[in-house]
Amino acid sequence: MTIRILVVDDHPVVRQGLRTLLEGQSGWEVVGEASDGFEALNKADSLQPDVVVLDVTMPKMHGLEACRRLRQSTPAVEVLFVTQHDSPQMLREALDAGARGYVVKSNAARDLLEAVEAVSQHKVFVALARRDTLTAS
Repeated sequence: MTIRILVVDDHPVVRQGLRTLLEGQSGWEVVGEASDGFEALNKADSLQPDVVVLDVTMPKMHGLEACRRLRQSTPAVEVLFVTQHDSPQMLREALDAGARGYVVKSNAARDLLEAVEAVSQHKVFVALARRDTLTAS
């Protein structure tokens, strides 16, 4: 089964790096990219990804708000935050907004693939830089 992924980050270099990591996995397809929350909502609606890899801090619409709206408009999609915010408080806010996963960008090379795999199976995956990784059903 193919995992369809939408990558959302306001920095083109970050999007390209994430795309490169993700497309290296057999059976995974990056179906699109977006640079802000509004674009993410539109593309998620038209592309129907399984997983949206989403940044927190973006222009036009904050990632937390985009996550809330994604969960309402496309409830089958799973949201994985990949962010610079290495904060237990931001992690709680992301999960409260409906995200299934949370990875800190500084550890994305280590955690991203496992996180996408977990959230695509509807499991929680969280990994702060200074804490151990947690995967749960």
